[in-house]
Amino acid sequence: MKLFAILFTCMITCSSLAYAQQEPIVIRFSHVVASDTPKGKAATRFQQLAEKATHGRVRVQVYPNSQLYRDREELEALQLGAVEMIAPSLSKFGPLGAREFEVFDLPFLFPDEAALHRITNGPIGEGMLQRLRLKGVIGLAFWDNGFKSFSANRPLLAPSDLSGLRMRIQPSRVLDAQMRALGAQPMAMRFGEVYAALEAGVVDGTENPHSNFYTQNLQDVQSHLTVSNHGYLGYAVIVNRKFWEGLPADVRQALEAAMRQATAYANSIAQEENDQALQAIRDSGKTQIHVPTPTERQAWRNALASVSVEMEDHIGAQLIADIRRAINNF
Repeated sequence: MKLFAILFTCMITCSSLAYAQQEPIVIRFSHVVASDTPKGKAATRFQQLAEKATHGRVRVQVYPNSQLYRDREELEALQLGAVEMIAPSLSKFGPLGAREFEVFDLPFLFPDEAALHRITNGPIGEGMLQRLRLKGVIGLAFWDNGFKSFSANRPLLAPSDLSGLRMRIQPSRVLDAQMRALGAQPMAMRFGEVYAALEAGVVDGTENPHSNFYTQNLQDVQSHLTVSNHGYLGYAVIVNRKFWEGLPADVRQALEAAMRQATAYANSIAQEENDQALQAIRDSGKTQIHVPTPTERQAWRNALASVSVEMEDHIGAQLIADIRRAINNF
């Protein structure tokens, strides 16, 4: 009987261990935009690739549209381990003490997508991601959204047309300085609150890539949009360092491969998604779209030229110079 009891106990213990080993590793991936944006689609693609690459050992739960946390709350939740993965916009890394990420907010720094990718896919971008380890998180990838347009309820044909407008921005000293250089009043606000604030007249206008503008239905509350392409909006996919380094090595390698594939997908669809969104905004008939002439575009550049100089101490003059050199010496 004793032998039988011992054998029975061993069987139960082994069964329990086997069951525990079969329990999937859960990655909660929180973000603040809609599922049908470039970031939303990339998060879903990562979910699919990660679960396939790990043969079900990992289960990725994606929470879009601020279902779990809003903007700044995400960073704190990640550091506390309440979520494992987020993809905040690059403007939001200031609270982590990583002010250098605000370099991506500088107006007219990147002339096009190719120049941008020479930074995000090169040694400068990799070095920025690596330095996040000191903040308790690990940077895995840069994901594109696109270049931004100004919008308001009056035509924005020249920089002076923003004078006096209350313009919603992400919490970034660079974006604050940008709006002030245009004579506007910057108002930092959570992304999920923008539609209601525009509808209520709390703010007058905003800046967004077209995919964010359209998926948030801002065409219903903004009558004019200027395709200024004055600044870039992108994301960094980051994970809790303790969680990531605690994963089995083979699982981590599989997830890294899945992230590389998801990143290639994200950055391949971003421009197309924004082009389609701009056409959808135009087709809605609710928002009048203005494409600046070369002369008008130069006026915007001239009006915002002081921002880069003003932000050198905040971001780092050397980083700005290195990025310009990397772009121009290609």
